[in-house]
Amino acid sequence: MSKKKLKRITVKVGTRVLTEKNNRISEEVIKELVRQIADLMDRGIEVVVVSSGAIGAGLGLIKLNKRSKSLSELQAIASVGQNHLMDIYNKFLARRGYIAGQILLTQEDLNDRKRFLNIRYTLNTLLEHKAVPVINENDSVSTDEIKFGDNDRLSSLVSDLAEADLLLILTDVEGLYDEKGKVVGEVSSVTGDVKALCKGKGCEVSTGGMITKLEAVKNATHAGVSCVIAKGRKKNIILDVIEGKKEGTFFNAKKAPLRARKRWIAFGRKPKGSIKIDGGAEKALVERNKSLLSSGIISLGGNFSQGDVVDIKSSSGKTVARGLSNYSSEEVKKIKGKKSDKIESELGYKDYDEVIHKDNLVVLGED
Repeated sequence: MSKKKLKRITVKVGTRVLTEKNNRISEEVIKELVRQIADLMDRGIEVVVVSSGAIGAGLGLIKLNKRSKSLSELQAIASVGQNHLMDIYNKFLARRGYIAGQILLTQEDLNDRKRFLNIRYTLNTLLEHKAVPVINENDSVSTDEIKFGDNDRLSSLVSDLAEADLLLILTDVEGLYDEKGKVVGEVSSVTGDVKALCKGKGCEVSTGGMITKLEAVKNATHAGVSCVIAKGRKKNIILDVIEGKKEGTFFNAKKAPLRARKRWIAFGRKPKGSIKIDGGAEKALVERNKSLLSSGIISLGGNFSQGDVVDIKSSSGKTVARGLSNYSSEEVKKIKGKKSDKIESELGYKDYDEVIHKDNLVVLGED
């Protein structure tokens, strides 16, 4: 692990770390995690926590034996459980002279750039007052349209928001395993080969599985944040990682991270649709840093409005870039394949020459 002095870290705690086999929240686990977090705070290292567990906490209070499949019931359980979860964090933090500040987010909160920045100001202010921000998805109001998908992705976005030096993802496995079932000690970049390891131990394809963690790590490292995936219930795990001991899998931050606004476009917002482009347009975008013109568009998918984020796909279907569209999907359908000087005759107006301007476009590619 890098010897860089850490000033601020994000700790993401997964549901499987916090809950027992009966889906009930474990106060003893939170007590142990808080002990380590408080130790870091005592040393002057600021800690932001992204914590799952609201539904697990709520199940015990409502006296249900298993998770419901009903969205409304899950939201009600989360509403009750989130309060209980915060009570537990605050109880143990108070014993060390600290308090928790709750922040509940949905995807909509990060879709708007101003709200995105306001959350950053709130985080900074909490930390200035020696409070520990405890962040979770706002499960009591989230629907599929405004969900992050999982708290792994949320943790990578929070790490960027908080301008953290390190993202520590605590889970129920030791780290990323190789083909032989051994923990990979260090990964320089999350490539296709690294993702291909997600087919065995600890790599179930589900919400919170290893593949979602690797996606979160990829996002965070592009923001200049180093990451570690480690076993959350291992004794002293947070302190051992911070002290540079070989625990879990360490992922190196990019030496030349994307600029803040480009990161927001690439990772902060969920794409509302997709645009498929021809080979000439792909080369212009990827190799020559050009804007996307209507003439290079083959087809599109989904319904999106002006200003929405869309995925830009190659003719083979690979996502090569992401950007803010200057036109809606209905407008793009009418002008795809046509030169820019034909846009006005097709639409009756022309607000932009480009469907996506290069300043609002991020080439993703494979690391």
